[in-house]
Amino acid sequence: MINEQMSSELEIRQLVERWALWRDAGDWERFATVWHPDGVMMATWFQGPFAEFIRVTIEGWNKGVSILHFLGGSAVEVAGDRAICQTKMTISQRGMVEGADGPVLCDVVCTGRFYDFLTRHEGRWTLLHRQPIYEKDRIDPVDSSATLQLDQQALAAFPEGYRHLAYIQTRIGYQVKLDMPMLKGPVVQELYQRGARWLAGGALER
Repeated sequence: MINEQMSSELEIRQLVERWALWRDAGDWERFATVWHPDGVMMATWFQGPFAEFIRVTIEGWNKGVSILHFLGGSAVEVAGDRAICQTKMTISQRGMVEGADGPVLCDVVCTGRFYDFLTRHEGRWTLLHRQPIYEKDRIDPVDSSATLQLDQQALAAFPEGYRHLAYIQTRIGYQVKLDMPMLKGPVVQELYQRGARWLAGGALER
């Protein structure tokens, strides 16, 4: 038999998987259903309410911005009607950067975790706040024979955990947040503490 704890964990994992599938497929109507009405998305290039996130994602989608997600394992902590879920993931973004012989089409792959604050709303689990953790990334030309000539000074100005992702995003006009949680350091430790306080019944700290 599946007990209440296991049922919650299964439903939450299902929500996380649907987020990635529906977002990357452009299934915006169903994508909106995974969110709490007050849901907030945090990303390198966007921070704000989920409805606005959908709007600007659609704008980018229509302009050819290519960002995809792949998921790994999850760890879920449930406390009553609240939960924290961490899920291993990769973010893959394709775009043009500088090369020795002109612009080069590249893929950036960033490995990290989704750190999700969830709550039950009208009888089902919903996503209240998503904060990715950026652990490491790399950039590769789609044509392996191409030679990149990245601006090393600009590259070095970005945080180590998402340096190449930030580089390619700024090249297409996005403003990137520079203090996102990474694998180590005080920012990610504070995120863990916020999660613990949330599970213990505290207010959600944005």
